[in-house]
Amino acid sequence: MTVIATESLSKRYPRVTALDRLSLDIGPGVTGLVGANGAGKSTLIKILLGLSPATEGRAAVLGLDVATHGSAIRERVGYMPEHDCLPPDVSATEFVVHMARMSGLPPTAARERTADTLRHVGLYEERYRPIGGYSTGMKQRVKLAQALVHDPQLVLLDEPTNGLDPVGRDEMLGLIRRVYTDFGISVLVTSHLLGELERTCDHVVVVDGGKLLRSSSTSDFTQTTTTLAVEVTDSDTHPDGTAALRAALTAAGLSLHEGEEQGLPGAGHILLVEATGEETYDRVRDTVADLGLGLVRMEQRRHHIAEVFRDNDQQQLVRKGAGSDGA
Repeated sequence: MTVIATESLSKRYPRVTALDRLSLDIGPGVTGLVGANGAGKSTLIKILLGLSPATEGRAAVLGLDVATHGSAIRERVGYMPEHDCLPPDVSATEFVVHMARMSGLPPTAARERTADTLRHVGLYEERYRPIGGYSTGMKQRVKLAQALVHDPQLVLLDEPTNGLDPVGRDEMLGLIRRVYTDFGISVLVTSHLLGELERTCDHVVVVDGGKLLRSSSTSDFTQTTTTLAVEVTDSDTHPDGTAALRAALTAAGLSLHEGEEQGLPGAGHILLVEATGEETYDRVRDTVADLGLGLVRMEQRRHHIAEVFRDNDQQQLVRKGAGSDGA
């Protein structure tokens, strides 16, 4: 089943092209939409919701043409906007009930669904407080709740972790993942933080200047490399176990990459060892044992999405440099 499909979708304004012949197919699950500011993400969402007509091309959401079935699409889709748009002087319950009624739910069902949804996003105990007194994280949860309250088949979340601290981001990402795993509601989420997409999404769509750069599964972005990530504990004889292991492996002729794993627990205590075969695993294991260190983990490292982009940028710079040399 295709949840979102576009074919040669374009949106042009007098002085700018927001979308340029964008063609993609998105299936069920959690899909990340990534791109810099001005890449066309918000324009695409407006078109998918039937709020802005495309200049040319076609788009369908849940099998419905956006050009002719905008109202039907909005009945089946939830939307969480990026910017703060909540009334400060009403409670979360009042606001979410109102949004449920706007989506067509009768009064009793709207109240019941509101209570269930606020419980799901962790606001049940605070549901009667005015929204103006909420923290940024609580306001983001209210916006998520109103997008879910009418039990949609798909939700569009625009930068849902904006303004949140690391703990708040982790909690929001967990909620987003549960939207699909617990309730079967597909998600299209925009973010400029690639690490968030890697942890949360099944599929990633990359747009730039309104054009599709890449659309593939997260696992394709984060392919397994031939590098081993090795983490050890210190010992009485080697207070800095990582340094001792680095020296021993180098002396044994193994190749270690410069730099360390980023964004992982224990970053700074992880060595990246080039694996030339099964014997590399044995050599690392035996060296750790000979030093009397504890082996926390030894596993094949995976690419991070950010590295894919960094590599692409470097390749583009090389091509540009080659072109200028020949000019």
